[in-house]
Amino acid sequence: MIRIVTDLLWHLSLLFVCSPLLIGVIAKTKALFGGRQGPPLLQPYFDILKLFRKDMLLSRTTTWLFRCGPVLGVAVPAVAALFVPFGNIGAPFGFDGDLILVTYLLALSRFATATAALDTGSSFEGMGAAREVTFACLVEPTLFFVLIVLTSLTGSFSLAGLFGSALLPGWQTDGPSMVLSLVCMFVVVLVENCRIPFDDPATHLELTMIHEVMVLDHSGPDLGMILYGSAMKLMLMGAMVVGLVLPCPLGNQFLDALAFGLAMLALAAVIGVIESVMARLQLLRIPQLLIGTSLLSFFSFILLLK
Repeated sequence: MIRIVTDLLWHLSLLFVCSPLLIGVIAKTKALFGGRQGPPLLQPYFDILKLFRKDMLLSRTTTWLFRCGPVLGVAVPAVAALFVPFGNIGAPFGFDGDLILVTYLLALSRFATATAALDTGSSFEGMGAAREVTFACLVEPTLFFVLIVLTSLTGSFSLAGLFGSALLPGWQTDGPSMVLSLVCMFVVVLVENCRIPFDDPATHLELTMIHEVMVLDHSGPDLGMILYGSAMKLMLMGAMVVGLVLPCPLGNQFLDALAFGLAMLALAAVIGVIESVMARLQLLRIPQLLIGTSLLSFFSFILLLK
């Protein structure tokens, strides 16, 4: 019982306190590549707090569905994080098959955001919602194939058993399959969090906006919850990548938390580097890349069978 409470406190502390820092690291990395000083690392915290202090404007055409999107955008990552190990810090809760629950909890968050966009009655936001769910459908097979590979290696159907020390034998015996799974999982992180080359969170070009166009009518605390929920989702998905890379526990919970935090900052820096050296793909190229990633994840499973 004490271990569950300790893991719960560590999880919630890392998730709520550290997740906006990842956005700050990405922005700082991009600024350094551009030869600029850029915003401070804590700027996402300031932005979220500022939005929570602002008034909120609601269109007369919207209903209660419009308000549900931001709320679920924060609540769903917080609940899903309770089933995902943060590095070598065990998940507070878990059961066989919880990987399906977490996958569709993330889908619920996406559905709520897209529904809130459609609730405005704007064809522009409807276009962004259609693109968002289309890319989500294309990337879902990749995520499931990666989870199948990890399940085959560890023999566990719970996320708590898929990551961490249980993967160490897999790296030793099935390295190529693990590397392909890691690459595919990283692509899933970029797609699910609307990062370059799939989407540009800083763009304001109407014809290319995807996620940003869905939240154009949100303001004040609702927009603050959306930004906060996006940061938590990035940390949640990134924790799965870190769980693949760091399968060796250090034997101390504080050191494990420190190693996880440093690995997450490194992951955010890598995302910043990618966004600095790559351009956003054309919309017609994105489905081709996602289908190719699904085939790559399937190939990693074939290698495992061999």
